[in-house]
Amino acid sequence: MAEAGPSTRPSTPPPRVAPASSLNLTPEQIKRIEINRLRAKARQREKEQTTSTSSATNTNNKRPLGVTPDTSKSPTTSKTDGKLRRDSRLGKYFDYDLSKMVNSKGGFLVEDGKEVDEELRAKEKERERQRARQNLDPPIFLDPSKNPKCEECGTVDIDHTFKKVFGCMVCNKCKNEKPERYSLLTKTECKTDYLLTDAELRDHDIMPHLLKANPHKSTFANMMLFLRYQVEEFAWKKWGSPEALDAEWEKRVAEKKKQKNKKFEEGLRELRRRTRETVWQKRKDEEHKHIFSCYFLLAASPAVPILYHVDRTRDGRSYCTRSVRAVQKGKTIFIMLCSFQRPEPWQPHNYQIDMPKDVPSYDECEDTEAVYTRYLKGAVRPELRAVLEEYIQERRVSPICIRHACMRDEEDGGKAVMTWFKARNMSNYTPGFQKCILSYISDSNFIGGASKALDISRQAEGDKKLSMNSTIDHSIWFYDDEFDCGDWLLYVVQTPRARSGRAVVQGRMYTKTGKLIAVTSQEGVVRVAVRPPPGPAADARNTTNNKAKL
Repeated sequence: MAEAGPSTRPSTPPPRVAPASSLNLTPEQIKRIEINRLRAKARQREKEQTTSTSSATNTNNKRPLGVTPDTSKSPTTSKTDGKLRRDSRLGKYFDYDLSKMVNSKGGFLVEDGKEVDEELRAKEKERERQRARQNLDPPIFLDPSKNPKCEECGTVDIDHTFKKVFGCMVCNKCKNEKPERYSLLTKTECKTDYLLTDAELRDHDIMPHLLKANPHKSTFANMMLFLRYQVEEFAWKKWGSPEALDAEWEKRVAEKKKQKNKKFEEGLRELRRRTRETVWQKRKDEEHKHIFSCYFLLAASPAVPILYHVDRTRDGRSYCTRSVRAVQKGKTIFIMLCSFQRPEPWQPHNYQIDMPKDVPSYDECEDTEAVYTRYLKGAVRPELRAVLEEYIQERRVSPICIRHACMRDEEDGGKAVMTWFKARNMSNYTPGFQKCILSYISDSNFIGGASKALDISRQAEGDKKLSMNSTIDHSIWFYDDEFDCGDWLLYVVQTPRARSGRAVVQGRMYTKTGKLIAVTSQEGVVRVAVRPPPGPAADARNTTNNKAKL
């Protein structure tokens, strides 16, 4: 076979033979080639940008995580610590003499004489020897006269635990044959059968006892076991004789039985009393408060307790009446007359005034504090701003949520103010408690309906400026028990009459389904900032006021 020369040596891959004639590309092919070239170039540029040190954002508008390569010497680069190097000043080797090492029993070796308290080690070894000596039975001497003997049979095979704890020399055989003398008693048995006290049983000099682990639970206190004949000897000495102990035991048993019978009789009397109260309570539960009228006489102070005096005015078959006086500092500040009725569901007639139509729902209304907060964003007088800010803070912490719905002109010429009320964080209370909450709600912005009907307010001036608005008396009539103050209630308030600084308002309280549950009425003081004219009447009034002050 002829050898291949340098010019005939094959290459990998073999060189491509140029075509005899180049093909002419069409414009469409040239366009496609150019587009592919640009795409490849853009892909290459994006790859280079990702691995570069630049902090520019990538296609996701995020800074790339690996903007700093590992080979960079930038101070912000995370450096990997190399291997720990030994301090050359310590020499090439550490020299230890294992013959001088002592096991510290703490997981490491220490040099003998260093960090070890020899005196403490000696004391610990001595304690270990003493504990081991105590656990060992004493030796038996070859001389029989030196060995302790059993008090019953005279054998030298005695129970050394009994000897050490109780000072009693008895063998195991005699101990088992005579349980009436050598059996062990628990602390409870000593207290119950022999009437011994805890102080006597805890005194080891008086009553030696053996401590053993509690078999019921390991975390309980150890059991205290006493030798029977020692307990009996101490009990006979304490009570005088076995007959005296039996007499005391029978006396205490009789006393316990007497106390038990007394407790049973007291429980029986309590059960009878509760039974009577249950019958009376069933009678009272049938009643429900259907009306109360109250009068506010003097201002109350929250810092002084209030005493309520309740009088049973009348107890009838269908109606009960009570009168209540609230006294503070020896003065009557409040009077209420309330009546309770047993329901009469058999009565056929049921009538009510329908709830007004087209009233904005509670979802369409704003809370009162939100309305006043928006009002304060405008130009408001400083004194009025302080009053409104205090009112807003009061409304925010109040348990009642208020949303003003609307005010309408009635056909008879009056005005009706409609407001949505709801108790915040309401629980499922009894009907009686629900009525208490409804009574609290009924006094909210009630007499204020008169000032709205008269078109007077504290922001106005002259004879339109409200100077005083206070309740004189308040009444409410309940006509239903099935309502929830935690749900929205519509309060419709009308003002039929106002004169001489007084006004009377009437209200109707509806559930959101349109059921009328209560009717209210209130009279209050509604005054504007107008002084009385000078004259004899004013002089007489001033004279009376001066005498009252004196």
